[in-house]
Amino acid sequence: MKFNIVFLAACLMAAGPAFSESHGPSGDAEAGKMAFRQCTACHVVVNDAGETLAGRNARTGPNLYGIAGQAAGAVEGFRYSSAMQEAAEAGVVWTEENFVDYVQGPTAFVRQATGDSGARSKMTYRVRDAQEARDLYAYLASLSAE
Repeated sequence: MKFNIVFLAACLMAAGPAFSESHGPSGDAEAGKMAFRQCTACHVVVNDAGETLAGRNARTGPNLYGIAGQAAGAVEGFRYSSAMQEAAEAGVVWTEENFVDYVQGPTAFVRQATGDSGARSKMTYRVRDAQEARDLYAYLASLSAE
């Protein structure tokens, strides 16, 4: 009986992020649009047709088009840090929860994702407010093809 309860609890915890993702991002896309202004120094959102949806010609960070639900380290042609490549190999996907954790502490996130205490993220900027991070995720999700 104890095993069944533990198993059920583990299943529910694992299903939580997937369930919340199926209902869409929890943030406010309009607020995220305003918050994205601080990201444009490094990031751009360019769709598959080559149209710039947000940002300028920034190339320091990867194109964030379609990031919601995308595997980490998946933007073709972008040169990721070895830590982000390891996170990608570990199967990290940009769920809302992972995105919020990452933008609030990029190096801490890749260290936890890879299990490498010496791993470092190239992203040095940190979003200080969790709600702002959720808003950014909602905005970026609103720009995707889906």
